[in-house]
Amino acid sequence: MSTEASSDLPYRPCVGVMLINAEGRIFAGQRIDTPAPAWQMPQGGVDNGEEPRAAALRELEEETGVTPDLVEEVAETPGWLTYDLPEELQGRIWGGKYRGQKQRWFLLRYTGRDDQITLETDHPEFSAWRWVGADELIAAIVPFKRAIYEKVVEIFRPYLA
Repeated sequence: MSTEASSDLPYRPCVGVMLINAEGRIFAGQRIDTPAPAWQMPQGGVDNGEEPRAAALRELEEETGVTPDLVEEVAETPGWLTYDLPEELQGRIWGGKYRGQKQRWFLLRYTGRDDQITLETDHPEFSAWRWVGADELIAAIVPFKRAIYEKVVEIFRPYLA
């Protein structure tokens, strides 16, 4: 798809969760759909009529098994952040209906135990997980999402290790 054609497409509404532990380290999951290193934070689409906060809690539980009673809301981005898909992915992801995503991010503090995190969910997204520092997270994300991760880290930096 040409850049000109993709610029006419809307952004897919999405939420992201930066889950931090008591030490301010960030949850990162290895995507299950690729053998290459592809670590990211929980994120996913907002259903029609769904509020972003509710979507964030739903996505977190769907991807990590972490239920709302095991988190405390700390902060959220003041608005939507956007990124465009690379040209080679446009037209292949999300049925070619979107140019990229607009994301609302939520910073949640995890109050549970590590053994309460489970990746064996109904629709697994991750094959492994770990707690990481902000710089390690940014280095591990796929390049086309790096700028948005840098912005999220910048916004939430006061709460991180």
